[in-house]
Amino acid sequence: MDSTVSEEEVQKDGVVADNENGLDIAVAKATVLEFAHLLEKSKNLFNGLKEIPQYGAKLWHPYFARTFEVYTRLWKFQQEHRKILEEFYKLKRWQIGEIASKIGQLYYHYYLRTSEPNYLHEAFSFYTAIRTRSYYAKAKKHETPDVMLKKLRYYTRFIVVALLLRRMNIVSELVKELTKQIKDYKNTFDSDDKDWVLVANEAALFIDNEQLLRVKDQFGRTMYLSSRISPDTVIPLDRSVPRYLDVHEVIIVGNNGQQIKFSELTLDMYRMLQTVEYEPEDDLLKDRIPESSLVMVTPKLVKPPSSGTAADDQPIKRHNPHKYLLYKPTFAQMQTYISIAFKELPPQTCLLLYFSCEPSYPANKKESSDEPCYDTGGVAMNCGTADDSGVVVRKKAGGHDMHCVHPGDLIPYTRKPLFLIIDSPTASSFKFIPKLFGQPLVALMAAQDVPPAMSDSQHQGSLLTLFLFNPTVAFFYVCNIDDVPEDLWVKCQTVVFKYLDTCASLFVKCRKLPHDHMQFYGDEFLRMILLRYCFCVTTLTLHRAFKGPNFVPTCHPEIPLTEVILEPSLQLYVKELASILDTSSLFLQLN
Repeated sequence: MDSTVSEEEVQKDGVVADNENGLDIAVAKATVLEFAHLLEKSKNLFNGLKEIPQYGAKLWHPYFARTFEVYTRLWKFQQEHRKILEEFYKLKRWQIGEIASKIGQLYYHYYLRTSEPNYLHEAFSFYTAIRTRSYYAKAKKHETPDVMLKKLRYYTRFIVVALLLRRMNIVSELVKELTKQIKDYKNTFDSDDKDWVLVANEAALFIDNEQLLRVKDQFGRTMYLSSRISPDTVIPLDRSVPRYLDVHEVIIVGNNGQQIKFSELTLDMYRMLQTVEYEPEDDLLKDRIPESSLVMVTPKLVKPPSSGTAADDQPIKRHNPHKYLLYKPTFAQMQTYISIAFKELPPQTCLLLYFSCEPSYPANKKESSDEPCYDTGGVAMNCGTADDSGVVVRKKAGGHDMHCVHPGDLIPYTRKPLFLIIDSPTASSFKFIPKLFGQPLVALMAAQDVPPAMSDSQHQGSLLTLFLFNPTVAFFYVCNIDDVPEDLWVKCQTVVFKYLDTCASLFVKCRKLPHDHMQFYGDEFLRMILLRYCFCVTTLTLHRAFKGPNFVPTCHPEIPLTEVILEPSLQLYVKELASILDTSSLFLQLN
C-alpha cells in the first residue's frame, strides 16, 4: 500500500468524482489526505524503533510515547472514517490488519522494555482481532506474496505473545493454522522457502516440550499451569527479617544450541523470564473482541521497583524487575548490557544475572591455579564464526577461550549487589569470584553431570532452571511422571508449599547462614528462587539416580546442609511426595 497520497493523486484516483453515497467531496478528500499523512508518519516512527537500543529508558521512552500517540490517532481515525476510506482510499481489510499487527508489535516491544505482562494483553487483543475478523483472509489471492508474508509474520508474533501469556490452547490452534498458511503460501506462489517450514517445526516442537507435565481435570482436559508468582504462591517475608535489597535489573542469557527454541527464546529463557514476573492482572479478553472495544491504551513510564511498606503497613505493589533477553549474544554484546544494567541500578537494589549456556572448559585442567577466575573455564558466548561445514570455531588465546565469560569477567560488577544463576556444566567455576568490594554476592550453580537416563533430554531444558521455575513439575520430572490427575497435583502442590514454608522458617533461624543470602532474601523473586533451590538440592541429594556431589547443584556461599537443606523435616516432605506418587523406590531410605 502506498501510504503517501498527494492532492493530485487523490484527484486522479477519483475522490473528486461523483459518488453514489452522496458524501461531501471536500470532506472525503481531506479525510484521505489526513489518513495518508498519519499512516506515513506511523510507519516512519515504527521503522525508527529498530534504531533505538533496548537500554536507556531516557532514550527510548520518549520515542515510544510519540509512536503510541500517532498509532492511537491512526487507529481511531480509520475506525471513525472507515466508510470514506473504503470508498475513496480503497482501504482493504488486510491493510487494516497490517495497522493492527504493528500496534500489537508495539505493545510487545514495550513489554520487552518494561517487563510488564499487562502490555502483552494489549498485544493479544489486537492480534486476536486480526484473527477473528479475518483481516488477512484474502492474502493468497494477491498477485505478489507480500501480503501473504505479512500474514505469516503476524502468526509467528501472535504465537510468541500467546506463549508468554500461557494461552496454550490458542497456541496449539495458531501453530496448526500457521502450518496450513505456509502450505498455501508454497502452493500459491510456488515457493521453496524452507525457512518458514523451519519456523512452523520449531513452534510445534516448542509447545510439545515446554509442558513437561500434563495435569488433567476430572473431564480429562489438560490444564495449563502458570508459574509466575502471585500473592497465593509467594512465601511471605517474616516480620523480623529486614528487607535489604530488591532485584531491579535481570539479564537472561541463552546460548545452548542443543536446547529447543522458538523466536530467539530457548526453553530455559522462557521459563526463567516467567520466574521473575508477577502473575498479570486478570484480563477481560474474550476470543471475539467487538470493534468498539478495541482501543489503544497509551502506556505510562514504569517506575522503578519500590521496597518497604505503605503507611498503613500494607506492602507496596511492586513492578516486575526490568529484563534483558539475550539470545546467543557475543561477549561484547553481553558486556554492554551488563554494563548498562549495572549503571542503572538504584541504591538498595541488585542485579540478577542468569546464564543458560554451553560450557567452555579450560584448556589445561590443573589441580590448583594461580588464576582460578580464568583457568577453570566458564560459559560460552556466541563467537559468530563457523567453518565451511557450519561447525562453530572457537579461537583460544593463551589457552583461554576469547568468547567465554570467565568468572573473572564479572569481578567489576561485584561493586554492587550481584545474584548469579549459572546453568551450565562448568557453573562451579563461578565459586571463585572474589568479594573484593564487600557487596552481597550469591551464585547458584548447576551440577556438573546429569544421570545417564536424563542425558538424552537436555533439549527439553536444564534441570536447575526447571526447579527454580516450578519445583512441583520438576519433582514429577525426576520421577519420570508426565501425566497426573488434578487432585493428585493439588495434593503435591500443598506438600511442596509446606516444604518452602518450613524452609523459610529455617532460613530465618539459621545462625550459620551467610549474611549475603539474607540480604537478597527480602525480595520476593529471589526469596522464592533461594527456597526452590533448597528444594532442588534436597530432592536430588535423596534421589538414587543422582549419585554423588557432581550431580547436585551447588551454591556460593554455601547454605548449611544439616541446618537447612537436609534438615530432617524437609527430608520428610520429599519422602511424603515420593509416597504420594508411589515412587519411594527412587529415593534413599530416611533414618
